[in-house]
Amino acid sequence: MFLRTLLDRYIFTELLSPFSVSLGALCFVMLTRELLRLVELLVSKGVGILAVLEVFAHLMPSFLVLTLPIAGIIASITAFGRLSFDKELVAMQTAGLSLMRLARPVLLFALLVFGLTLWLAQWGQPWSSVNLKKVALNLLRDQLVLALERGTFNEPIPKMMIYVPDGSPGQASTGIFVSDERNADDPRIIVAQKFEVMMDPATDQVALRLQQGVIHSKPNQADQYEHVSFASYDLKLSLNQSGYAASEERPSYDAIIAQLSQSQWRDPSALRRLMEYYKDLAFPTASLVLCLLGVPVGIASKRSGRVGGFAVGVFVIIVYYMLNVGCEFLVTTASLPPFAGAWIPNGLFALATIVWFYIMSRR
Repeated sequence: MFLRTLLDRYIFTELLSPFSVSLGALCFVMLTRELLRLVELLVSKGVGILAVLEVFAHLMPSFLVLTLPIAGIIASITAFGRLSFDKELVAMQTAGLSLMRLARPVLLFALLVFGLTLWLAQWGQPWSSVNLKKVALNLLRDQLVLALERGTFNEPIPKMMIYVPDGSPGQASTGIFVSDERNADDPRIIVAQKFEVMMDPATDQVALRLQQGVIHSKPNQADQYEHVSFASYDLKLSLNQSGYAASEERPSYDAIIAQLSQSQWRDPSALRRLMEYYKDLAFPTASLVLCLLGVPVGIASKRSGRVGGFAVGVFVIIVYYMLNVGCEFLVTTASLPPFAGAWIPNGLFALATIVWFYIMSRR
């Protein structure tokens, strides 16, 4: 009994090292694009390091949902590939331990990965999406405040340039110049004497309230010119224009069903959304199946080593992804029910896991 417990700990420990390395590498690869944007915020925009780290923390749950299953199968492939290559697996089976018994710590490991992925998919991602919107709104406000530095031209968002002139020594600076070209058909030059920054979380907008100013604009007609004076004018900047908008909120299950009922279950976008709703449970379950599949795959590819185990794991994930893409296409064309489209890849991989386990156990 003591020997079997020791072996369970040994196999479980073998899983942790490749899991940690592959998870870190995958997260780094997926975050590369976002890292470039965060570095730009830190260096070019002058946003504080704490705000950048806060954005980074809120992005992690969405990436972990994708990387945890991949890291799980890479860990099991690498661990059992090494045990098989070093003949340790043969010694364990000679001692009377079956492959099913040796896979028990992998099952525990797979359940832990499944639980973490499920928690992130059901609660972590929605929480981070809501809070990321608040963080992005604060970032937009900070960028606007930084853009109001006196004596320099700044671009807080694309196609909007702001300039605040330097004041005289001992006097407060007054006046602001804004070049707003967000609407290519109606570019505007705005000059005002006073300004203040305002934020409205309800509408996901930051506004620059201008007072006692003039708007210069030129309509499409070449011979026309508009000159409008104002006492107070709100220049609004939305998250969508800043490039840091949070992901689009997904409609509820009842709203999706109602939309499908109106279209007689023919609306491709609603069918895709219903399939994604079922994937909230199907994808975490895939992490459980993939971790177990890594046991026979690792034994079969025992000479691949750690790098080879990573490559084999990525190949298996690509096959799984292609199955999902094919099922999504069949769902959007109303050839396959959304529930079946979400779960068929898991069913096929579970069947492959059972068959491969049986073959390896016989060998």
